[in-house]
Amino acid sequence: MARVTVEDCVGLVPNRFELVLLAAQRARDIRSGADLTVEKDNDKNAVIALREIAEETIDLETLRHELEHGREVDSEIDEPDEDAMAVLAAEAAWAGVTGQSPPVDETPAQEDEGEPSETPETPETEAEAEE
Repeated sequence: MARVTVEDCVGLVPNRFELVLLAAQRARDIRSGADLTVEKDNDKNAVIALREIAEETIDLETLRHELEHGREVDSEIDEPDEDAMAVLAAEAAWAGVTGQSPPVDETPAQEDEGEPSETPETPETEAEAEE
């Protein structure tokens, strides 16, 4: 097939919007490294996807499933090993990023510009307060 058009695929996928979604999903799969089922012929991934749909070399139900559920990837979560964690912790400590909040200044804010606030002296015991 030298040139593929939407009309070549509409017989297989009657809804043109679904056809666009399926072809886009297949083009993403191709970009991710999926095996081609037709010759590349210096075409872009979208054209290759449409050619695969028109020539019925791919399973449309698989593409529909990928659209609905996403691509199922069976890869394990990569967690850093203990040595890498030690290096990361040392770098964080060296950079001063330890996850602790900075010290809080407990002095009240001065409302008067530059003048110290006067606080009344309070007696420490009740006996002094009665006198």
